[in-house]
Amino acid sequence: MVLLSLKNCLWLSCVLRTPKACFWSTASGGLIIQSVSNDVYQNLAVEDWIHDHMDLEKQHVLFLWRNSPAVVIGRHQNPWQECNLRLLRQKNIKLARRRSGGGTVYHDLGNINLTFFTTRKKYERMENLKLIVKALKALRPQLDVHVTDRYDILLDRQYKISGTAAKLGRTSAYHHCTLLCNADKFVLSSVLKSPYKGLKSNATPSVPASVKNLFEEDPSLTSEILLDAIAKEYAVQHQMDHHITLINPADETLFPGISNKTKELQTWEWVYGKTPKFSISTCLNMAYKDSVLDVKVNMDVKHGRIEVCNIDLPEQWLPPGLYSELVKGLTGSKFCPNETTTLVTTLLRVCPQDDELHSRWNLLCDNMIRLM
Repeated sequence: MVLLSLKNCLWLSCVLRTPKACFWSTASGGLIIQSVSNDVYQNLAVEDWIHDHMDLEKQHVLFLWRNSPAVVIGRHQNPWQECNLRLLRQKNIKLARRRSGGGTVYHDLGNINLTFFTTRKKYERMENLKLIVKALKALRPQLDVHVTDRYDILLDRQYKISGTAAKLGRTSAYHHCTLLCNADKFVLSSVLKSPYKGLKSNATPSVPASVKNLFEEDPSLTSEILLDAIAKEYAVQHQMDHHITLINPADETLFPGISNKTKELQTWEWVYGKTPKFSISTCLNMAYKDSVLDVKVNMDVKHGRIEVCNIDLPEQWLPPGLYSELVKGLTGSKFCPNETTTLVTTLLRVCPQDDELHSRWNLLCDNMIRLM
């Protein structure tokens, strides 16, 4: 969690002392709220909760939030296609799947997230983006920022500083977007580069773009200044008080049932299991002793689990029984390095005590796990 200013701490203590039952009902017309958490799952759960529970006919809401390092994919996307999962695990960067559509984004504390909640009838993302541009121009009139037809915000006509996604319910809707303030662009470009080859999927692909931080254009544009300027412009346009209320996404008295929403967003079944069906057809170039072996692998994966598995090994390279047990064990299992590691370790225990055989087995299994 980031250190809060004294002003924000005072606001937070007021919020925590306010009777929770009247918190939402006393604010008529509109609310501007900001999360005190940097946890991506908690903040996404707040979006779900507001969408599901608030009467947006009576109140419109602007939700401001920031996350510790995380990659967030769209509802209908494939994480293996969108990012470098091995690098995410190495850097301990979280992966989350949101409930809205759109493409993949990298979040860290240098990236601001804004969610505009309205009724479905009043949903208008172009107006929301124009509001952000107006706030930026009010801060720095010289900034060259504009909204595109794709609902991105560009800086200097070429650098993307904001991307958009939305969820439209039966009566409620929300539009959320990012704003690059001072994100780590090296990490961003590294983790959003998929190393996976031979993957075929009908999942929604992201559209790559050149990005730039507002901080690079003007180092005085901090996250705090930007958040305050956007909140102020939102208040002006909706004729309400410019007052940001801090909320704790883990507070069950304020958001009844939110912990269950948070837990669901963290599950393997949601993050990976909701991936649209895909297939992998690739060739593993395995260096063994003085030669390179070409091992063809074909898999069909549905709901994150391997439905069909074929591994074309050189004849006699592994005992047929061991090979068939590997294919049998992989079929029906999660397309997941942890589960596959457990499987191959178990099979190795019943493998004949032969150093040459163990070397071949480990080489094959290491390459298979790298696919995941």
